[in-house]
Amino acid sequence: MAEGVQDRGAEAGTRYDVFHTDCPARDVVDHVTSRWGVWVLISLRSNSLRFYELRESIQGISEKMLAQTLRALVADGLVWREVEPTSPPQVTYGLTEFGREVGEPLTELFDRITRRLPPNGAR
Repeated sequence: MAEGVQDRGAEAGTRYDVFHTDCPARDVVDHVTSRWGVWVLISLRSNSLRFYELRESIQGISEKMLAQTLRALVADGLVWREVEPTSPPQVTYGLTEFGREVGEPLTELFDRITRRLPPNGAR
């Protein structure tokens, strides 16, 4: 098996060397696996959400951390952002095709973990 992450924007056959600290793919992995990145991707797996809906769906996240996490995931091409020109503006977020691809194994991991845990309160 070849090592590295496939570069979607590079020539066919070009691969990133993820073991180098300056590899751009490492930044994407860091954003996805950050404390809140995983939860944003899992929360958006079924449908797009407005900022406040996303904040409510992820208990414990501050507005500042949600905004920072979303900014990074949008820049990485995992999440799209749509601003409706209302007063105040309504901002909706959803997964891009790349975001769905990356989020799928995270969702599967989450589902496997929750299936194996004892029922709430039975720990």
